[in-house]
Amino acid sequence: MRDVLDDIAAWFAAGETFGLATVVNTFRSAPRPAGASMAVSPSGEVTGSVSGGCVEGAVYDLAQEVMESGRPVVQRYGVSDDDAFAVGLTCGGILDVLVEPVGPATFPEFADVAAAIAAREPVAVATVVAGPGDVGARRVIWADRASGSLAPGAAYAGRLDAAVDDDARGMLAQGLTGQRHYGREGERRLDELAVFVHSFAPPPRLLVFGAIDFAAAVARVGKFLGYHVTVCDARPVFATPKRFPDADEVVVKWPHKYLDGTAVDERTAICVLTHDPKFDVPLLEVALRTNAGYVGAMGSRRTHDDRMKRLREAGLTEGELSRLRSPIGLDLGARTPEETAVSIAAELIQLRWGGSGRPLTDTEGRIHGDVHDPEG
Repeated sequence: MRDVLDDIAAWFAAGETFGLATVVNTFRSAPRPAGASMAVSPSGEVTGSVSGGCVEGAVYDLAQEVMESGRPVVQRYGVSDDDAFAVGLTCGGILDVLVEPVGPATFPEFADVAAAIAAREPVAVATVVAGPGDVGARRVIWADRASGSLAPGAAYAGRLDAAVDDDARGMLAQGLTGQRHYGREGERRLDELAVFVHSFAPPPRLLVFGAIDFAAAVARVGKFLGYHVTVCDARPVFATPKRFPDADEVVVKWPHKYLDGTAVDERTAICVLTHDPKFDVPLLEVALRTNAGYVGAMGSRRTHDDRMKRLREAGLTEGELSRLRSPIGLDLGARTPEETAVSIAAELIQLRWGGSGRPLTDTEGRIHGDVHDPEG
């Protein structure tokens, strides 16, 4: 929904009820991930995509029906690899898509959700997509409050809502979007009820240390991948917004002091591009003791060996040192700053999704390895 927010917020502000389609589950080589959204206005305007073009026509028609009936629907697109062309999902994947009417009467909290997303305030929208409850029943969860109910009017609503609140806040902390299953009263050991939790967490952070030309390229590709990018260097003549126009912020401070005082979580990526011991050794002492999901450092093999020696002398354990990705990036033969930035981005993507890093022509099986198959 983040990608279509500007358009649908304008429709909502005008008092219109529009059709919102959201991918709530994927199987096999689905073209778009859970959370991908497409919206259709009452006048027929379309924004966003749920499948990269494969089934948009069918979803458009269903959105028109939903706007007319006022009832949300979950529709599955794609059955098997053999007949994928017939149903329009040519990649052979399967998508479950929730199509719901959204307007002031059907989703009164929408304006608050849109405001939270715009302000980068964590918020999750939990929606019943299957089970004994009302499909489309919705609850909005913030860090400190919640609104709506997944079982409006039911005696057990409080127990179900409380269970989903806890899980949704945990998913928000990790930036996760996906389905969770419960008993009708919130029992986590049962799977009567499927709830889709759409997390809108702030973008993950990319901390780039070293105000060099490689850092400008890394900042550019990091922004493209959706990171909130910070470039930090102790030298004010080099660390300027003009030299790093793609960075969200440019900080002039000793790198290790800045990192020691800034927020880091498991979604944070740290790229140390200084390859100067007086900067990167104290910086890596701090970085490797955080819970950052990625810590990489630039340099030659000789620089790496010298750096590891210095870090051991500084007291880092082998376990801490094993987290360091150095030399940084995947082996693509990169030479220019832009090519090196692509190799770093490739390693970040590999770490996130668990790819092999090999050419797809040399691999077999499904392209997207983290999905599951309802047919086993």
